[in-house]
Amino acid sequence: MKPSTTKNQAAIKLVGVSKKYEIHHEKPTLVEKFVKGRNETFWALRDINLTIKKGERVGIIGPNGSGKTTLLKIIAGITTPTSGVVETNGKIVSLIDLEAGFHPDLTGEQNIFLNGMLLGMKKGEIEDKLDAIIRFADIKQFIDTPLYTYSSGMKLRLGFSIAVHSDPEILMLDEGLSVGDADFQKKSWEKIQEFFRKKKTVLIASHILEYIQKTCRRIIIVGKGTIAEDGNQKLIGRYQRGDYV
Repeated sequence: MKPSTTKNQAAIKLVGVSKKYEIHHEKPTLVEKFVKGRNETFWALRDINLTIKKGERVGIIGPNGSGKTTLLKIIAGITTPTSGVVETNGKIVSLIDLEAGFHPDLTGEQNIFLNGMLLGMKKGEIEDKLDAIIRFADIKQFIDTPLYTYSSGMKLRLGFSIAVHSDPEILMLDEGLSVGDADFQKKSWEKIQEFFRKKKTVLIASHILEYIQKTCRRIIIVGKGTIAEDGNQKLIGRYQRGDYV
């Protein structure tokens, strides 16, 4: 990923971005017992050109397998494109995989330092925010126990808390706020509202169209690895009518 150095650049710019996967198929039949398998080429994204301005709230919608999550992962640097150029201007934090970067044998506190540094935080910054991260995740009594003893919900809360306290300029979410119980979801939503008020750039991929309608002014419809439409909230109604199936 190449950072932008030009003043007033867009927060995110993709030029000719494509992503290809090789899918291996096994052939277990007797006739084909000497054939180890065959590879099929699958294009998750094809020739994506996209510019997102600083402070925009962008909702990405589309059917399963359309390429939404792949698009977010490429922007976040989790996955590299097969071809094309990705430029970003600002610190990115992705809430796509909240447990990425955790080590099961380390304690919760040790994982805060590990995950925080992976997100670009300095040790001193993590130390300053440590109590706030623990308090927000509501895991104080377990903070000195190994992560493998945590429930899935505890790990997700911890991952979310570290991410939002890393003070990103670009925030990326997949499927909205489905982290933890109702109380934590409410607290998470309030935290996201802070990002909106601070004019952060936010990208959300979700099937929950009411959530997209409530949070995003710009809508991008992804279909079969391409951008089918890019416009305002009126696109949600057209998508609901099945115009892009």
